[in-house]
Amino acid sequence: MSVVESPPEASAPEKTRLRDRQVIWIAAVLAALLVLFSILRPTSFATSFNLLNLVSDAAILLLLATGMTYVIITAGIDLSVGGVLVFSAVAATKLMDATGSLLLGAATAVLTGLAWGLLNGFLIAKGRIPALIVTLGTLGMSLGGALLLTGGVDLRAPGDLNLGLGLARWLGVPVIAWICAAITAVLGVTLARTRFGRHTYAIGSNAKAARRGGVAVNRHLIKVYGLAGLLAGLAGYLSLAKYGITGVSAHSTDNLQAIAAVVIGGTSLFGGVGTVVGTVIGVFIPVVLQNGFQILGVRPFWQQVVVGAVLVAAVYVDQWQRGRRDQ
Repeated sequence: MSVVESPPEASAPEKTRLRDRQVIWIAAVLAALLVLFSILRPTSFATSFNLLNLVSDAAILLLLATGMTYVIITAGIDLSVGGVLVFSAVAATKLMDATGSLLLGAATAVLTGLAWGLLNGFLIAKGRIPALIVTLGTLGMSLGGALLLTGGVDLRAPGDLNLGLGLARWLGVPVIAWICAAITAVLGVTLARTRFGRHTYAIGSNAKAARRGGVAVNRHLIKVYGLAGLLAGLAGYLSLAKYGITGVSAHSTDNLQAIAAVVIGGTSLFGGVGTVVGTVIGVFIPVVLQNGFQILGVRPFWQQVVVGAVLVAAVYVDQWQRGRRDQ
């Protein structure tokens, strides 16, 4: 009686080489875009002022995408981050209006985001409800809750927050960008170099094997979704500082932008493969495209077309690479 063996799972060194190649390729794409727009509009695009605009535009999305990277590496998904961002901003604004404390507002935003993330993780890990359904549900719940708290009207941030943190700069770069960069760097090292990161990859590669290997899969998934929610809450507070309003209706596509950035950055939707470095590059590719098209006077709708095409191409490449590994 013959036994049909399943295709072997890629080894850790093979996955590392795969991640490195993906990062190199997407970095080359980003570099090519920067060079192209610099050649076409050298006096408009390749300026320190415009490059700072690029960094500022990408900063808050970077927090959402970093949390999403962890989630997608576990072979999950989180559609709720945009709603959690808005709800956290609303909750923070309400508390700051009541107490006058910016610090309490920041703590409220972060803890509110964490609570939504832990709820997602608990329902997915313990309730065994698909992540797509859970996070789609909490997206509606968080956005609906924000609308109930505000009556559908945007709330204004305290002037001290908007004129303080929102406009603060260090070495000419917005402080908000420094905060997002520091957090992203720490989480990038955590994913690549710590046991928490190794367990994240292990769950995405094969959750059953990870469980047999001693990984507390359910507990780890709750932590990963909690991290994504916490970062969304912090993003809500920083967005409040930057723009000065809660933006209840302005973040409806943040979840899709974060997912697109992560996938463009080389993280596999099937789990087990991805890097925060790749996500950083994946965040900047749409930002550079949008900025470059605006400077060139191209209709903004083309940016959506191009980013969509890049996203489909990234998923196709991932599928093709998985097919080659499984042969």
